[in-house]
Amino acid sequence: MDKIAVLIPCYNESKTIKKVVEDFKRELPEATIYVYDNNSKDGTDEIAREAGAVVRYERKQGKGNVIRSMFRDIDAECYIMTDGDDTYPAENAREMCKAVLERNADMVVGDRLSSTYFTENKRPFHNTGNMLVRKLINMIYKSDIRDVMTGYRAFSYQFVKTFPVLSKGFEIETEMTIHALDKNMGIENIIIEYRDRPDGSESKLNTYSDGMKVIKTIATLYKDYRPFSFFTWVAVILALIGLGFLIPVLIDYVQTGLVPKMPSFVASVFFFICSIQSFFGGLILQTVIKRSKQDFEIKLNRYKDRFNDLKGKE
Repeated sequence: MDKIAVLIPCYNESKTIKKVVEDFKRELPEATIYVYDNNSKDGTDEIAREAGAVVRYERKQGKGNVIRSMFRDIDAECYIMTDGDDTYPAENAREMCKAVLERNADMVVGDRLSSTYFTENKRPFHNTGNMLVRKLINMIYKSDIRDVMTGYRAFSYQFVKTFPVLSKGFEIETEMTIHALDKNMGIENIIIEYRDRPDGSESKLNTYSDGMKVIKTIATLYKDYRPFSFFTWVAVILALIGLGFLIPVLIDYVQTGLVPKMPSFVASVFFFICSIQSFFGGLILQTVIKRSKQDFEIKLNRYKDRFNDLKGKE
């Protein structure tokens, strides 16, 4: 079991990976640096190996797939996740590790948005998207996460081994954040100095398509983690639509005593029935979620026991 494991998912980062590995080896000499190559065509793996990293491979394309393999394969007391593009400073790694190892944080967020992100990042739609996603999640979960989509994080053993990786791509960071919030895990924000990619290094993130994936992920996870709230909103919307169909029918009935707009009346009844079904469906699912959280706490205790056993074997 490693004391500290630095996890670096990579896809065509030959221009920067050597510096990233060397920077983290300098700041965390006791750490094991793992580079997981995701079908690079530019020799990223060989450069990382020569720089002193342990190189492994994930053939299924996508950052989420790489993170899934990393979390399954590696046992460590503290995990540092960073990118191979040299946008995150290794100088903050020690402080992030202390939050996990000494202050028992389960997830430490490398907060770019409170420092240099908006001046360094040259893609304005990325800036807008980051702010929108952050505000949306903090509103839904009544939290204070400063940077939802940062790729620079530290994790405890318990977080890594209990986190169900569902996303395949860049929406993985959003999934991590919502999982930690929903499971009431210890979260810390640490401000980091962000720097944009150096010349010649290209981002793999597509502003529009990946942005839509993130928004879809938030909606899906909100439905899965907060079903009563989600389906209550659906029930309210359906009830309002039903009311929109019913009001003209009621006006005609009051004025004439007749119901000439029978299709509108039938439509209103249909939407009201759907509204009631949505409400009670959310109520049932919320009970299932509560039971799931109870099971999760039991599962968490088992992983704590396994963690202590692994430490005892060192």
